[in-house]
Amino acid sequence: MTSHIVGYPRIGPKRELKFALESFWEGKSSAEELKQVAADLRFSIWKQMAEVGIKYIPSNTFSYYDHVLDTTAMLGAVPPRYGWNGGEIGFDVYFSMARGNASVPAMEMTKWFDTNYHYIVPELGPDVKFSYASHKAVEEYKEAKALGLDTVPVLIGPLSYLLLSKPAKGVDKSFSLLSLVEKIVPIYKEVVAELKAAGATWIQFDEPSLVLDLEALQLQTFTNAYSELESSFSGVNILIETYFADVPIQTYKALTSLKNVAGFGFDLVRGTRTLNFLKSGFPSDKYLFAGVVDGRNIWANDLAASLCILQVLEGIVGKDKVVVSTSCSLLHTAVDLVNETKLDKEIKSWLAFAAQKVVEVNALARALVGQKDQAFFASNATSHVSRRSSPRVRNENVQRAVVALKDSDHRRATSVSARLAAQQKKLNLPILPTTTIGSFPQTIGLRKVRREYKAKKITEYDYVNAIKEEISKVVKLQEELGIDVLVHGEPERNDMVEYFGEQLSGFAFTVNGWVQSYGSRCVKPPIIYGDVSRPRAMTVFWSSTAQSMTRRPMKGMLTGPVTILNWSFVRNDQNRHETCYQIALAIRDEVEDLERAGINIIQIDEAALREGLPLRKSEQPFYLEWAVQSFRITNCGVKNTTQIHTHMCYSNFNDIINAIINMDADVITIENSRSDEKLLSVFHEGVKYEAGIGPGVYDIHSPRIPSTEELADRINKMLSVLDNRVLWINPDCGLKTRKYSEVEPALRNMVAAAKLIRTQLASSN
Repeated sequence: MTSHIVGYPRIGPKRELKFALESFWEGKSSAEELKQVAADLRFSIWKQMAEVGIKYIPSNTFSYYDHVLDTTAMLGAVPPRYGWNGGEIGFDVYFSMARGNASVPAMEMTKWFDTNYHYIVPELGPDVKFSYASHKAVEEYKEAKALGLDTVPVLIGPLSYLLLSKPAKGVDKSFSLLSLVEKIVPIYKEVVAELKAAGATWIQFDEPSLVLDLEALQLQTFTNAYSELESSFSGVNILIETYFADVPIQTYKALTSLKNVAGFGFDLVRGTRTLNFLKSGFPSDKYLFAGVVDGRNIWANDLAASLCILQVLEGIVGKDKVVVSTSCSLLHTAVDLVNETKLDKEIKSWLAFAAQKVVEVNALARALVGQKDQAFFASNATSHVSRRSSPRVRNENVQRAVVALKDSDHRRATSVSARLAAQQKKLNLPILPTTTIGSFPQTIGLRKVRREYKAKKITEYDYVNAIKEEISKVVKLQEELGIDVLVHGEPERNDMVEYFGEQLSGFAFTVNGWVQSYGSRCVKPPIIYGDVSRPRAMTVFWSSTAQSMTRRPMKGMLTGPVTILNWSFVRNDQNRHETCYQIALAIRDEVEDLERAGINIIQIDEAALREGLPLRKSEQPFYLEWAVQSFRITNCGVKNTTQIHTHMCYSNFNDIINAIINMDADVITIENSRSDEKLLSVFHEGVKYEAGIGPGVYDIHSPRIPSTEELADRINKMLSVLDNRVLWINPDCGLKTRKYSEVEPALRNMVAAAKLIRTQLASSN
């Protein structure tokens, strides 16, 4: 009986790591106290898996911030600006790379493949002096061993690490990062040697990049790297793990041809076509780690169906060569369903969080060797019947409305240039108008008000007055700072997706279903279990209240359908695009109500549109087609004078710029500063963008406050490729995670920079 878990959530069942990190960063606790919290979390994770019966328990999947950053530390690839002079990398350098500090900015952060997890992008070049500078993988293995547990240390493989990297500032963009493989492989050899000396019998190399459409050079680099590592693999079993999609056939052949590798892991949930490759041939002396339990969603596994797949695989690769596994790390799921005491019982019976998925893996492994838990399988089958037959899942009116969408492309009637002219006549904004993305700092007092209202400790009257008071404070602050287009600060919202999901039918919510987004930032994705509709207006009261407090334009703030979809745990019993169209129709109702209420600027955030882009190129056009159409559905019926904004955050946008243009928004605000302004490169290359655009001028995920001069310099860089009539000035993202002591001076400098450039432009005319 063999079972395996690719990786496990780090944050703890009640966000213990988040609170420990924030306490440490604020100087309220010591490094030793933070390390103790981390050690306690690791022990509880390992102990849980061991008690369930998992054979291959992962280690080195815990991280204080990000596992890619951990690999950067392991390789000693610290950018010079952080002043590291060698030796073991400590918290000061590590967290400076992740978050920046008073003198230098953080490293770029972007999405991990097609997930909502963010990783810190390595900055590499020909002059990087790689060295073995973090022994974390070995230390955690020894820690587990001292507790009586033999774990499988997990490393990000050399190919994926290099493909996830970018050229450092000043390095020619034509420099081949893959050429660095010969410099990092010796360090991987050192790590493997230390792990073997410590007693490791298995080592897992994660190579998720193998599911991409690799070029010949990239695939050859992979083969060369592992051929070079081959000698160091003697005396230890090596597992190469892939996940998130099918492995292309040529990659499959190259992967399974490697020598001195004991096993290969495949995602058989999102990579169903890989089954055909396995049927056509698999090395007889290798282990197959079969990822049949979904690591990306929270629905209970169909145990009977998975067992059938495993039995087929057993017939292909041999009875003792199949290892039951998760499809990927459980990092992307909530931690433990046991903590959900308030969740509807019927819906709860349909779910499995990380702790329950560990049990599912073990149950399948036992069943595969003839030790099937009949009661457990029967209960699982009953839950699936319940879900398929539940009347709360399907709404015929919603289904008919989606079918009716097929007769239109849902474009607004006039061009964006004509709309912008009509909007400017009504709004009368200055050139380089300033705005923010939506949220303002979520203070302790504000969180307490929301918490007490949910717990019915204060009345609705008291709650509404408290929120109005917060909105008034935010409005007055923006007016005092001189911001041109205001927001109400979203004080009534804890989370942008959760807030809307709570008011839409077809959604369920958890109390402790937290998932790590990056560092200490956690999100609690709603669960879409049924057809989606909007029973009543969601934001009109708050937006109208805020607009009544000022003569300046006030943005109505909505989350777009694609982002709500991609930031939720989505039902797996109908196509994702069908669910997205349902959400789009619900948001359209809200947009039209806001317009009727006199809101002239409506922002429909699509922060996660790029995130959902399929990893395989052949699947991308269809996704972009329905994702873009979903956004257009939300606002195709508004007047020319109603200005539609959208916002996108940390991701690689350049390859989908045409889809962004096709969204036909009037203004888009988009992340730019933390990625060294690489977004601007598409405009250098001649892309014409006629709508308003606000590339973020400063990084809100760092506590660092940029100076007026620095911000003015960034604006000038933007003006070298963008017309001043379409450029907006704004931060990268919402301000909810920052403190007012950081927000006020940063925004003050931002407005000052905009005014400075306006003056310069006026004097040059």
